[in-house]
Amino acid sequence: MNKKVVVLGGGRSLSVLMRGLKLFPVDLTAIVAVSDDGSSTGRLSSEFNTPAVGDLRGVLVSMAETEETIKDLLEYRFETTSDLNGHTVGNLIITAMTKVTGNLSDSIEELGNVFKIKGKILPFTEEKVTLVAEMSDGSTIEGEHNITEAHKKIENIYYKEEPVVTPKVIASILEADLIIFGIGSLYTSIIPNILSDEMRKAIIDSKAKKIYICNAMTQSGETDNFKVSDCIKVLNKYMKQDFLNAVIAANTKIPEEVIEKYKTREAKSTILVDPTEVDEERVNDLNIELIQDDLLTISEEGYVQHDSLKTALLIFNYLMKNTK
Repeated sequence: MNKKVVVLGGGRSLSVLMRGLKLFPVDLTAIVAVSDDGSSTGRLSSEFNTPAVGDLRGVLVSMAETEETIKDLLEYRFETTSDLNGHTVGNLIITAMTKVTGNLSDSIEELGNVFKIKGKILPFTEEKVTLVAEMSDGSTIEGEHNITEAHKKIENIYYKEEPVVTPKVIASILEADLIIFGIGSLYTSIIPNILSDEMRKAIIDSKAKKIYICNAMTQSGETDNFKVSDCIKVLNKYMKQDFLNAVIAANTKIPEEVIEKYKTREAKSTILVDPTEVDEERVNDLNIELIQDDLLTISEEGYVQHDSLKTALLIFNYLMKNTK
């Protein structure tokens, strides 16, 4: 029987990870944050009073076994003068299926069957939720895209509403052999999946090994000047205790010209700043196993991202060595 691997996150980086993990013999479940309220997903969430589906769409595409043309279809974004402008086909399909099935989980399950995904995809909650951040300058900002675009240092983050965690999410956590946090924005992709007492208790009660994949680059407003140990400490703060067994950090030497690209006006919208420094001594002081490797690649557009296959292989090796 394959080991059960559960991944918590959101955003594009989660899709990168799932694209690699689906190639290995594991029972794979992605738990996805549904608080992204920007662009197409935000408009649909507001109009139809549903959770945000954009990150779910990305993971659905990355885990699908269908032909590339179908994946391109789901990611197709309309450019028009009508109300369709900016919407992706995948977001529209998920929203429509949610209305047909009556809830988001069943919608994703049905679409998963259609697109032959490897594993399961679960929304963190079935409810529409609003992320709220208290900033270092004393201001309070509502909405994930507003928080991200503010480029202000986050002091605290929470939901405006008490989230009701999807029951299958809790079950998956308790049955897991390995729970992975990341890859993704610390405050707006990973932490939104643990902003619930019920979820925190399930993670702590689970006998699974817990591993965090640290972002390759720091992020403006979220992790300015953070080292790997700083990210771990923030996760511990929101979990209300130390809980991680290991952390994966990339030690790839990023070319200077790529780093400079992030500092240009053109790249400012990515809100990524500098490579995340691996501070081995401080991580060791936290009694967490540090796993380093050359895991990064440069995209055709010249940006840094994790290599899906290398990262997944490292995780699979850890799983085989550290679980019975």
